[in-house]
Amino acid sequence: MLIFFVLLAATVLSQPAAIPGTPDISALPVHTSSADEAFRYLDSIGPLPRSKHWPNVRPQLFIDNIKLNIEKPASIYPGRETNFCGYGAISYLLLNDDPLGYAKLMYSLYTEGRAVYRGVKFNPSARVKKAAGTLRFKGVLDIRPAEQLWYLCLADHYKGYLNFFNRRYDPGDENTMWAAVNYAKFNRMARQLLHYNVKARGSDLVRPNLLHPDAYINEKLQSGTVVLYLNNRILHKKKLDKIKIQIPTHYVVLHWIYRDDHSVTIRYWDYGSQTLRQVHPEFFKRLVFGISYCTKKNKDE
Repeated sequence: MLIFFVLLAATVLSQPAAIPGTPDISALPVHTSSADEAFRYLDSIGPLPRSKHWPNVRPQLFIDNIKLNIEKPASIYPGRETNFCGYGAISYLLLNDDPLGYAKLMYSLYTEGRAVYRGVKFNPSARVKKAAGTLRFKGVLDIRPAEQLWYLCLADHYKGYLNFFNRRYDPGDENTMWAAVNYAKFNRMARQLLHYNVKARGSDLVRPNLLHPDAYINEKLQSGTVVLYLNNRILHKKKLDKIKIQIPTHYVVLHWIYRDDHSVTIRYWDYGSQTLRQVHPEFFKRLVFGISYCTKKNKDE
């Protein structure tokens, strides 16, 4: 099962000054909108009635979930043992850059059953609308109906070759290839939904042709956001794994990266918290299959 995570460059959180190679946050571009604007918008709409489009989404939990995501984007949770992690990565980027746009998008989906964001038209299927709010045994995602609704909408709308044989949602498909996100699909979502220019190196099967990927990544962190596409099976080894599949299964978004003679140290957001890992440089090269470098577009783009 493909699992997708995010490593998001430090565009929001402060960086430890003692770590070499840390990006200068003051040099990064400004956000499209602010959290304050999003909260003012949500306050202006008043209490939500129950939606006729999403029968299993409770209005107060829905709005509370949206407010939590806007206040604490790092708390966003793609769910245990789902294939929603690629959508979690997109959502984390969106919440950091355009919380007002996110709030308006979610309100339209809830009240109208469809929405348009940056020219992308979302019109989720009846099966998806019925499923949102019912997902269980997914950890914290169980009590976050807005995230369930949004991830299901993204998976229903965006398709890649991994979704070819399973294109219509059935209960439980959040764990199957129906929800999977290949690398080209992830970058397509980022280019369409985010106010970023996205340059990608790598693929689902072939690693980037870089002698020192850590140096390339560190350079890009100085001016933008970096999303890495990793082989999670070798990053998180399990004793019972007899076969180490040499394909990427994990999206990650970097806070910082530092290399010395013996190791590469990375710090990243991971399911609502920050993780610090240290690996050998050659091991790091084996991990990385994709590097997506995102920089803010001009206002008129």
